[in-house]
Amino acid sequence: MMITLDQIQTFFASYRRREIHNRSLTRAGVLMILFPKDGELHFLLTKRTEDVEHHKGQISFPGGSKDDGDGDIVVTAQRECEEEIGLQRNGVQILGLLDDYETPSGFAITPVVAYANGIPELTPNAQEVAELLEVPVSVFLDKANERVEQRQWREKLYDVYYYTYRTREIWGATAGIIRSFLSALSHEQPR
Repeated sequence: MMITLDQIQTFFASYRRREIHNRSLTRAGVLMILFPKDGELHFLLTKRTEDVEHHKGQISFPGGSKDDGDGDIVVTAQRECEEEIGLQRNGVQILGLLDDYETPSGFAITPVVAYANGIPELTPNAQEVAELLEVPVSVFLDKANERVEQRQWREKLYDVYYYTYRTREIWGATAGIIRSFLSALSHEQPR
């Protein structure tokens, strides 16, 4: 199964997302950048440094916490992306917003799906980004690359998804968001 830009645009034309309205959670936005490479769509991901405050060393989408000055969560995701990897706001086309994703660590993340015709020269912030990864969407569609583990956090059990890409493990919120997105796309039914 291949995912196409047309399929994603059709999906968002009728998609009704779920929002989390829990004030005790920290609002955050991430930019899910999709771009074509070698005949298929890829995600642009970052490997976080060990110097960042949250999720040290993990593979994630560029993004972060909402600032008071951000007009909306899309602005948050774009601002954070620009700060982290140097991608200008006009470098992507916003396709839509997915369901808010609550993490056990207290974040309500809004995934902002975006498309770029190609990835320009980027300048990652060395304090925040250790590495940029271009991962084919097909990696996440192949069930052989997926596993799930149950983890306990503050007396509650959570399913934690893992995907293997070469020598890297993509897990946690990033894996969960990708899995939810691809699952929703494959059903293409409005909610």
